[in-house]
Amino acid sequence: MTMQNNYIKPEDLIRFTQAVYESEGVPQEDAYLAADTLVQSELWGHSSHGLLRLSWYYARLRSGAMKPITHSSLVVDSNAIAILDGGDGVGQVVAKRAVEESIRRAKQHSVGIVSVKNSNHFGTCMYFTRMGAKEGCITILMSNAGPNMAPWGGRQKKIGTNPWSIAVPGGKHGAVVMDMANSGVARGKIYLAQKRRQSIPNDWAIDKKGRPTTDPQAAIEGFILPMAGHKGYVMGVMVDILSGVLSGGAFLDQVHGPYDPVNKSAACHLVISLNVSAFQPLSEFEERIDEYIHSLKDVPLAEGHQQVYFPGEMEAQADAKNRQLGLLLPEDTMLSLKQVAIESGQEKLLPFAI
Repeated sequence: MTMQNNYIKPEDLIRFTQAVYESEGVPQEDAYLAADTLVQSELWGHSSHGLLRLSWYYARLRSGAMKPITHSSLVVDSNAIAILDGGDGVGQVVAKRAVEESIRRAKQHSVGIVSVKNSNHFGTCMYFTRMGAKEGCITILMSNAGPNMAPWGGRQKKIGTNPWSIAVPGGKHGAVVMDMANSGVARGKIYLAQKRRQSIPNDWAIDKKGRPTTDPQAAIEGFILPMAGHKGYVMGVMVDILSGVLSGGAFLDQVHGPYDPVNKSAACHLVISLNVSAFQPLSEFEERIDEYIHSLKDVPLAEGHQQVYFPGEMEAQADAKNRQLGLLLPEDTMLSLKQVAIESGQEKLLPFAI
């Protein structure tokens, strides 16, 4: 099952991860979705949102904090607008339904807006916004998260990294995609550095006494710094309001992150889809995007750069390369997966030897 040079086939990792989810009662289709989101993050080169998180999700399933069978329901169903209650189910399953509802309403009403409460962490936002782009919709997805940033000028965790993504139909380019947290760095990257026993840049976080730190453990115990100072703080607040307050769900430190094994997440999201064809023919829009991207790239290269990327292109190139070669996982991630395999009884499906 293992490729040469320790490269691992993505499909083998999906098969193993799906089996882990199914071992805790997650239905086959939902388990595949959850597995695919984690492996896709690895393919895009975003290991911080990849398979290192499987142990977190598995622990939440085992404790009952996240329910294996997702019973989501529409509590508001009003033309272009809906509110979806995720019922504490699997975050990826809730997010997919929310995006599909948003797209369906956009096709009917030109815009579709779905507010979500009582969900869970769903991995990387752009996995879902790309779904809308494939359907000819500009799709925006945002989510609140467990607190790890202090309000600007304060020293208590209140605000999550609160990520958001926008995906735009890109014609022959696939999609133009933004995916970002409102912190200077995603919390997962600090966990990744901790697992790899690596230091972090001193502008990522401060320790619990408010001092800059290069120690990922001190950063986890302290505070992640917002992106662009007070501007990132303001953006984080707005995402929380649009996700948690608007949906009637949890906000600020009422939300618990995926690394918390026992507490209900209560994460909330907002999805907005705009049907491009309501503005102009989709083909015309895609031609204009092609012209836009061509113009972006038609500039002299700065020293040390090999090309100009449009948003989302770097991930698309990494995906193509990793699907061809297979994935290289860090040793600590493989050790984590081995432990999950033992606990879930899926050792035979583990696609590598340690």
